[in-house]
Amino acid sequence: MIRLARRGARKQPHYRVVVIEKERARNGRPVEVVGTYNPRTSPASVELKRDRVDYWVSKGAKMSDRVSKIVAQPAPASAGSVA
Repeated sequence: MIRLARRGARKQPHYRVVVIEKERARNGRPVEVVGTYNPRTSPASVELKRDRVDYWVSKGAKMSDRVSKIVAQPAPASAGSVA
């Protein structure tokens, strides 16, 4: 399953987007960390390894509701793209 794991201090949440077995605890040991999500910035900052997310989905991993909304957002155009 691909879901959020909470990090950060009290009342200052910061999340990792992780691939984890469904039965494990929310902050249990993940199989792989595929990104981060910080809802405290304006707009919320998201960093994802989209190729790894696509890989895990192809292997049968299901995304949580919140992660599916995060992944559905368009990727921001990077300022320093190299062609």
